[in-house]
Amino acid sequence: MKLVLFGATGMVGSRIAAEAVARGHEVTAVSRSGRAPLPRTRAVAADAHDSETVAGLAAEHDAVASALVPPRDGSDPREPFIALYDTFLRGLRAGGATRLLVVGGAGSLEVSPGELLVDTPDFPPEFRGEAHAHHDVLTRLRGCNAELDWTYISPAAEIAPGERTGTFRLGGDVLLIDSERRSRISAEDYAVAFVDELEQDAHPRRRMSVAY
Repeated sequence: MKLVLFGATGMVGSRIAAEAVARGHEVTAVSRSGRAPLPRTRAVAADAHDSETVAGLAAEHDAVASALVPPRDGSDPREPFIALYDTFLRGLRAGGATRLLVVGGAGSLEVSPGELLVDTPDFPPEFRGEAHAHHDVLTRLRGCNAELDWTYISPAAEIAPGERTGTFRLGGDVLLIDSERRSRISAEDYAVAFVDELEQDAHPRRRMSVAY
């Protein structure tokens, strides 16, 4: 499969690229720097704010993946992040994209009926803006027309570089926790779940989550 991956040089994006390449997919790695996350990728310097460039890249590939992240400069990231996605989605539509997988956030997962993780007292306040920004994107995707087959993939509350085990659980809108009351996943195993979904399309037009 030919995959174009935006945000390919980040912590999660680079691991998605590595997992996809290891399975034999052709990966175009898009970033502002144009740096290749690993040798067997086609690296492209581009900005997701440029809808014409997004359209051109989408038209050349079977699927689009987004590992885009909100601004982390201390400002409120919600408005600029949803504006970025509005432009990005406009480019995908213009390019005829039909398949989109999105690296989402965990803050919008439910910890109890009607209560989101981001709204709990112990949620780190410095990450609330980013969590709300990711939730805004999920809301926008849920309002997309039926022509775009999207999947929004939320990680566990804790995600960091680690081991690729290939063993994890999948869920939906509810936060997954383990026997120690922790919600965690390695970036490597998140990438496994992400590429599994790319290949299987098991969660069309909905959110899925992954954790140990």
